[in-house]
Amino acid sequence: MSAAVTFDGLAKGDVVAEREHTLTRDSLVRYAGASGDFNPIHYRDDFAQSVGLPGVLAHGMLTMGVAGSLATDWLGTAGHVVDFQSRFTRPVPVDATAGAVLAVSATVGALDEEARTARLDLKVTFDGATVLGKSQMVVAFA
Repeated sequence: MSAAVTFDGLAKGDVVAEREHTLTRDSLVRYAGASGDFNPIHYRDDFAQSVGLPGVLAHGMLTMGVAGSLATDWLGTAGHVVDFQSRFTRPVPVDATAGAVLAVSATVGALDEEARTARLDLKVTFDGATVLGKSQMVVAFA
């Protein structure tokens, strides 16, 4: 898919990638091991509920990583990431059985012809609600 990606082929407003990604409790355990974030709100319902949460929540950085991987999978070797930022606006509860299905999309928000960069606006929703705010990745093309 990335072989066809070129700066010249982009226009503001293009939806360049979209997919669904299911987070499971196993995903959270694996991410905790990789990141070192073993906060029990990410794997113990009883603890999460004792601090006022509805249950186990996904790591914010894991959710951000799901968004970023959509964009980098689309980009492939056509360019590189210059900047990536996001605000965590809503938690993602991960059900023990059903998990949590995230809908992720990447849209061209701005193009800089001189620098040959594109700003991708990343949208991540769970259960119809946006969970990352102002999630943007700037990518540069050769």
